[in-house]
Amino acid sequence: MLYKNLTKSLYFLFAISLLLNSCSSSKYAATDKEYKRMAKDFSKIIKATPPTGQYIDSLNNEQHFVGTVNMGIRKPNYVIIHHTAQDSTAQTLKTFTLKRTQTSAHYVIGRDGKVYQMVNDYLRANHAGAGKWGTVTDMNSCSIGIEMDNNGTTDPWTDAQINSLCSVLATLKKKYSIPTANFIGHADFAPGRKNDPRNFPWKTLAINGFGLWYDDILTMPPLDFDTTVALRIIGYNVSNVGNAINAFKIHFAPDGDSKTLSESDKLILYNLYKKYL
Repeated sequence: MLYKNLTKSLYFLFAISLLLNSCSSSKYAATDKEYKRMAKDFSKIIKATPPTGQYIDSLNNEQHFVGTVNMGIRKPNYVIIHHTAQDSTAQTLKTFTLKRTQTSAHYVIGRDGKVYQMVNDYLRANHAGAGKWGTVTDMNSCSIGIEMDNNGTTDPWTDAQINSLCSVLATLKKKYSIPTANFIGHADFAPGRKNDPRNFPWKTLAINGFGLWYDDILTMPPLDFDTTVALRIIGYNVSNVGNAINAFKIHFAPDGDSKTLSESDKLILYNLYKKYL
């Protein structure tokens, strides 16, 4: 009798578990279905031979197409790190599954270290927006966007979260041969418009090979050191120098959030810009 009751209890618990898992997996069933539909439409565009809506010989009004055997999928060359500026991972996942927000990211990493992938690495996510880094203005088309669950003000960065991020970055760097210098923040790409991620442990990432950092021992720059040129060489958009300085300080000198360079900031800038030459 005891065995039968125990068996019934186990079956009951198993049924409840299946029900809960079903409810959990179906929470985003509608958006998962829409994702698959969109991916299918993209595949139709790629498979079209000859490509539709592309170059037409204007003289003969013809499209000349010969398929090559030497091609591949476009790969990301940058990683942009963001903070969500929201209160929970669940809130961010909801935001990124609503059509009206028009925002997304390839990955969302929760405070508990759980990683959610929302867009295939080879597809374009709407995460970077308007900005400029070096000569790149359409960062969405050549980057991976990673959103870190953090409100951007009072939230600490958890060890679990940073460990998971480093694991994701290691995979991306190896798989796509992303240069060490090409791991940057949203504020770096969009100075004056974005300030994320705030108070971020960039040095920890740099130690692990994701982004550059300045040396422990710094030397004085020459008297003719041009700080604006140095910022531009690193990658910053210097059309508004104050915003570029602020973005630089958010990344490399977060204790001094301003639009002017202190003497210590200049030491850091001089050390860093030489690494980008």
